[in-house]
Amino acid sequence: MAAPLQPAAQSGILIQTQPKRRRKGRKSMNRRKGQNGTVVIQSGWYRVRWRMDIEGQEERIHMSEKVAPVVTDKDGNPKPASQAVQRLAREMVERSGANSVEHFNQVVFGEVSFRDQTKEYLRWAGSRDRKRIKDLVSVEGALNKWIPPVIGDMPLAKVNNITVKPLVDKMKKANLAAETVNKYVKYVKQVVASLKDGATGEPIHHRKWDSAVLDLPVVNQKEQRRPSLKAKTINQLVQESEGDEQALYILLASSGMRISEALAIERKNFTNDGCTIQVRQQVHREKPLIVSYLN
Repeated sequence: MAAPLQPAAQSGILIQTQPKRRRKGRKSMNRRKGQNGTVVIQSGWYRVRWRMDIEGQEERIHMSEKVAPVVTDKDGNPKPASQAVQRLAREMVERSGANSVEHFNQVVFGEVSFRDQTKEYLRWAGSRDRKRIKDLVSVEGALNKWIPPVIGDMPLAKVNNITVKPLVDKMKKANLAAETVNKYVKYVKQVVASLKDGATGEPIHHRKWDSAVLDLPVVNQKEQRRPSLKAKTINQLVQESEGDEQALYILLASSGMRISEALAIERKNFTNDGCTIQVRQQVHREKPLIVSYLN
């Protein structure tokens, strides 16, 4: 027995729910796009029928809408739908959003906020095997301090060049370095791209980011800060220190190692009869422990 027809919010549209079936797989837009609708004759009208996803329901629903009054021949028999009627029917299906990727994403993924997707991105970036971000402290700092106040509550679908520009303006106004502004915007791009279609693995929200529209500051490598000590200062440190501290200053100045790397040196890192030091680990930036990676 067919399911009962129910009136929809729009006048002239009837909705027929499909009988429940066991789900065979995740919804995919590839199996939905390209609907033209089926034109039928009912109660003196050409009607177009199609199927459509709605929020809160697993199965698609049957939609039906009047297209035009039926045309009859000289004997009073209804004529098949003309090309003009079929064209109108296709336009109605298109207007409904049944073939729209945006509508499909809205129904399947809902209004995921940038803040919510950030949490998922950090979880994924810190646990993936390929190019895993092993130290998320700086990334979390940027995503928590600068970005959420501007776009945190914004739906991910609306994060684009225009909506991110106020964030860029805010960071430039706060005199953040050009390299830092560009790096933080890179995080935004990665969060947006991290929401993916489970069937294809492709980003749900494709973006064509434009540095000119964002008005990103140009990074001049010659102007980048490279803090270093002068020879006079280093000599003074060595002369005024002694023991292990003096050895540490000499090691840093002669090898170019960072303090976090030097403090993590262990006996196993010495090779070639003590003539070579393998730098493969460092002290964690926030915690008193040695981590087996380099930033």
